[in-house]
Amino acid sequence: MTRQMTLAAYFNPTGHHVASWRHPRAEPMANVSIEHYVEMAQAAERAKFDMIFLADSNATRDAHIDAISRSVQFVAHFEPLTLLSALAMVTKHIGLTATASTTYQEPYNLARKFASLDHISHGRAGWNLVTSAQPAEALNFGRDKVGDHAERYGRAREFAKVVYGLWDSWDDDAFVRDVEGGLYFDPEKMHYLRHEGPHYKVRGPLNVPRPIQGYPVQVQAGASDEGRELAAELAEAIFSPHLNIPEAKAYYDDVKGRMQRNYNRNPDHLKILPGLSVVVAESNDKAAEDFDRLQNLIHPIVGREILATMLGGMDLSPYPLDEPLPDPLPGTNISKGHYDSIVGMARRENLTIRQLGARCAGARGKNSIHGSPKKVADYMEEWFTNRACDGFCMLPPYMPGQHVDFCEMVVPELQKRGLFRTEYTGKTLRDHLGLPRPESRYKAVPKAAE
Repeated sequence: MTRQMTLAAYFNPTGHHVASWRHPRAEPMANVSIEHYVEMAQAAERAKFDMIFLADSNATRDAHIDAISRSVQFVAHFEPLTLLSALAMVTKHIGLTATASTTYQEPYNLARKFASLDHISHGRAGWNLVTSAQPAEALNFGRDKVGDHAERYGRAREFAKVVYGLWDSWDDDAFVRDVEGGLYFDPEKMHYLRHEGPHYKVRGPLNVPRPIQGYPVQVQAGASDEGRELAAELAEAIFSPHLNIPEAKAYYDDVKGRMQRNYNRNPDHLKILPGLSVVVAESNDKAAEDFDRLQNLIHPIVGREILATMLGGMDLSPYPLDEPLPDPLPGTNISKGHYDSIVGMARRENLTIRQLGARCAGARGKNSIHGSPKKVADYMEEWFTNRACDGFCMLPPYMPGQHVDFCEMVVPELQKRGLFRTEYTGKTLRDHLGLPRPESRYKAVPKAAE
């Protein structure tokens, strides 16, 4: 096949599953272990993954203390750009992508950090652009509440354009370093941005040379209409949340259609990567056993908290774990999110709160599969060949165990089918993804015209 999958490895500290840290093949100390992340990054690089991805937040996740004290995800972990700078020193090929919010940073600071990472890694940096919507984050930055959705996306669009402008502060060949002549950089090749917009006023230039990739790869995750439009305009990879091929394909066609129609962009220059959590073993039965073991490690209080969140934030703590959901449910007049499907499943199967919580908490609304390497590869191939995706963002349910198993069991099966690379053929993350290197906006502009 000429078309091959893109694979990103999403590193939660101990894994994506809510009970990951309790599995005997997980590393409970992962959130503060650089050795753990080095092992995971090198395993992904041996498997020829395109990139590592680190999510982030600017707060410890708000939840009932009895639940959050039994959880790992978004509680306490390394700052991602610091971590990726360290991983750049122990890897050579794999892309290094981190989340950074436009809500609680300034464009200049963020542009400087990612330009530095791109140079440190010799052209492997990627930026996952997000806006921050959690009230707990606002409280850490002197704000009583988060801005509305439209405002956050308006700021994000301007923020990104300022960052791109700052990355163009220096021409690629600006630093002549003429030792004999005494000239360090060509003054004609340094540029002031002088941006003034609704939200930001930034002069420039950036005090880091132009990134090796021109711009670090732009990553995004967003399924709203504003998110789709921003992705069509700016994104080069998207992490999408869809659970079945028809919904994923509709999203895929919509976003790529917007790229061509609204921005005259080549659809091949955006990789759409739905999240997928895999439990793999030598046989389907052994994979099912491991999956059941992991499910049985979900603490019922944690399951109840996640269930309550998915039902719109209601308080289920007064109700017995081993009885069904109350009927009617408290304080709920309008269906939200997963509400209808969850309540319908609970009523049909007469599930207790404990059982329903475990079922919802295991997947946390994400796509998951368990089985043999052939079963998993068949599933991934079906999505890929139906153009419901360009690859996947892999969400190991627990680490290092299932991350290493996927790398050593599923990746060779994909390679055997011609669906995934057997060697890296380029040096930068843009090379891996087949993306062009953007030219500086000043390339053909005379200095006096700026």
